[in-house]
Amino acid sequence: MCRNIRPLNNFEPPATSDEVRAAALQYVRKVAGATKPSKANEEVFNRAVEEIAHITAHLLEDLVTTAPAKDREVEAAKAKERSAKRFADAS
Repeated sequence: MCRNIRPLNNFEPPATSDEVRAAALQYVRKVAGATKPSKANEEVFNRAVEEIAHITAHLLEDLVTTAPAKDREVEAAKAKERSAKRFADAS
């Protein structure tokens, strides 16, 4: 899937509606193969984003886990470390 779509489940504080919508937008862009729809497809593109965001919000509300909630700052630091290592290895 798209690297820009980040896990949103089990974070404290929970994912915001903006984060959910951004993930939905990335998904629709990936599936549609376009970052910006043509005028002819704009309505269906935007409707898909809203519907996927809506369903994603319900999914996140309904998921159950026994794992402790993840800290956003800690996870961001881990991702930054992985990225630095990955790009250092590529040199």
